[in-house]
Amino acid sequence: MNLLQSRHTEMIKAEAARLGFLFCGISKAGFLEKEAPRLENWLKQGMHGEMKYMENHFDKRLDPTLLVDGAKSVISLALNYYSDEKQADPEAPRISKYAYGHDYHHVIKSKLAQLMDFIRGHIGEVDGRAFVDSAPVLDKAWAKMSGIGWVGKNANLINPKAGSFFFIAELITDLALDADIDPGKDHCGTCTRCIDACPTEAIVAPYVVDGSRCISYLTIELKNAIPGEFKDKMDNWMFGCDVCQDVCPWNRFSVLHTERAFEPPADLLNMKKHEWEEITEEVFARVFRHSPVKRTKFAGLTRNIRFLGPGTES
Repeated sequence: MNLLQSRHTEMIKAEAARLGFLFCGISKAGFLEKEAPRLENWLKQGMHGEMKYMENHFDKRLDPTLLVDGAKSVISLALNYYSDEKQADPEAPRISKYAYGHDYHHVIKSKLAQLMDFIRGHIGEVDGRAFVDSAPVLDKAWAKMSGIGWVGKNANLINPKAGSFFFIAELITDLALDADIDPGKDHCGTCTRCIDACPTEAIVAPYVVDGSRCISYLTIELKNAIPGEFKDKMDNWMFGCDVCQDVCPWNRFSVLHTERAFEPPADLLNMKKHEWEEITEEVFARVFRHSPVKRTKFAGLTRNIRFLGPGTES
């Protein structure tokens, strides 16, 4: 055992906890051999829909050494976003919990920058890059390998002590660290609640999600009109969807997040159904000033809201 390497590992995990991360797991950087055929098959079946960027950088998605020269370790981190707050009007179009507060990309990147500064300040010159689901990194595969949890039948990462309402991010570095060698064991068992509950039947088989049918894809990633086959199947979601997580038994262990940046503005929770249906660009800009909802833009959100209403206009 390399005592200095172990010390570095302990220091990094302690700092990650101090920064507010729920979990920190470490894997040895290398080619994800088991993931290659799964990803290739998923893409060949067109389950990525219009997300053509998923076809790019195939090799980089599977090999972190192509993203960071001399990469030795993948540090996987999870940040809790679970909230029990709800929109006041039960008939109002719904927004996924993850989009209640500030854009998580900015919040997490700031924490990763602080963690990288800590590593360089306490260990020395270390090369590395931070990733928050906007780069070719298979974050769930790395998080599973590092022992943070298992990939459930709904394709979300699940932790037996905290459920699945958390974001995943990575630091890929050329620093050798102690790898966690206990990959998350699958505890889904015979449960099919997520499969049975999916409004658009996007979970086409256990552990396989047809992204092109997922409500999150339809309301965020899809830039063209929402296909008419999904009319009256959107479960009143205008941005994202939490159904497969809300019904998951493991989320009874979810704990409330403590990240102030994820607190929802009062306007978001208190808007009534008719206010959403009549939303203006000015209101959109105010309510979602720091929100990931900006990604869909005003035109995208109003398209989604119209699609939820009577008729077939999208």
